[in-house]
Amino acid sequence: MARAKGRDSWRLKKWYEIVAPPMFGSQKIGETIAADPEQLKGRVLEVTLRDLIDDYSKSHVKLYFKVTRVEGERAITEFVSHDMAKGYIRSQVRRRATKVDCRTDVTTVNGKKLRITAMVISLRRVQSSHIDSIHSKMEETIQERAKKLEFDQLVQEIALGKLASDIYKRVKEICPIRRVEVKKSKVIGE
Repeated sequence: MARAKGRDSWRLKKWYEIVAPPMFGSQKIGETIAADPEQLKGRVLEVTLRDLIDDYSKSHVKLYFKVTRVEGERAITEFVSHDMAKGYIRSQVRRRATKVDCRTDVTTVNGKKLRITAMVISLRRVQSSHIDSIHSKMEETIQERAKKLEFDQLVQEIALGKLASDIYKRVKEICPIRRVEVKKSKVIGE
């Protein structure tokens, strides 16, 4: 008897297509199954940037999207956070190099709040005075970009590496830089 009941509940479920936010082209990023569309709300999906833009060099960037609403058979998502594969970050840090991290809370033009974590890796060891100036330049650059851009534009710049290249241009004047990455971002409020 219980077996038949389980089979019936499976038949009631429907497949829903999960769609990326408009900033990433509203393309299909996955499928999921649910008996009620309300069950989909709040589900979080992890997608690599490689899958979204079909660029193999971006397979270390992971994006997280949360289902916010369901329209027919489509589950509409919004950006929640992004981070980089831990192995990729470890592979970038070399011996006799300095890694400088900077975590900054910013507010975009349209009022969304994000916490952005960036890192700079130097070619060789750096003095503590240089570390302080690198950190302040990083924070200054991130704050300036956030004040000029809307949420969607800022997320695109973070994911596609434009913000990291802006930081690189400002920091390379202080000391020789090997790599700059925005390794993490997270929406922290409206």
